[in-house]
Amino acid sequence: MVQDKNQNSEKENAVEQQNQTADAELSFEGKTEEADKIIKNSVYGAAGIGLVPIPWVDFVGLTAIQIKMLHSLSKVYGVEFSESRGKAVITSLVSGYLPIALVQPIASFIKSIPLVGQLTGAVTMSILGGATTYAIGRVFNLHFAAGGTFWDLDANKMRAYFEEQFEEGKKVTSQARKKTTAA
Repeated sequence: MVQDKNQNSEKENAVEQQNQTADAELSFEGKTEEADKIIKNSVYGAAGIGLVPIPWVDFVGLTAIQIKMLHSLSKVYGVEFSESRGKAVITSLVSGYLPIALVQPIASFIKSIPLVGQLTGAVTMSILGGATTYAIGRVFNLHFAAGGTFWDLDANKMRAYFEEQFEEGKKVTSQARKKTTAA
């Protein structure tokens, strides 16, 4: 009889552990889906702000969108938000990737040239802003999902992943632009 109770207790414990594991997996999947939605919406916002024809306004708007995205991602993963640390990591990631560091300011400045410059600068900033936001979102999503915080993210170690995600982000942003212009 005691043996039957022990076996039942062991079975109940095993079932409880399976349920907890399943709950954790569902919770993680839910967080991943929510994070993906936040990143996608932020990319759309960043691409849209890049179309603003006024030079340098795009930088201010882009930074605000990216910081809001990081704040939202930190809520999803229960990570304490730090705006100053978020800005520092964004700056480190972006400035460490030469094509973005050079092209974004030039594209924003080109908007000051009437007509052709405005169009060229707006399209370029739209794609670069969306791609940069995508890459930043993917880096922080990966880091937070692994249990990281704002304070232990090493931008140098994440640089290769950032560059890879930036290239993916250009494709995502271009596809999104095609969908919106076709509609």
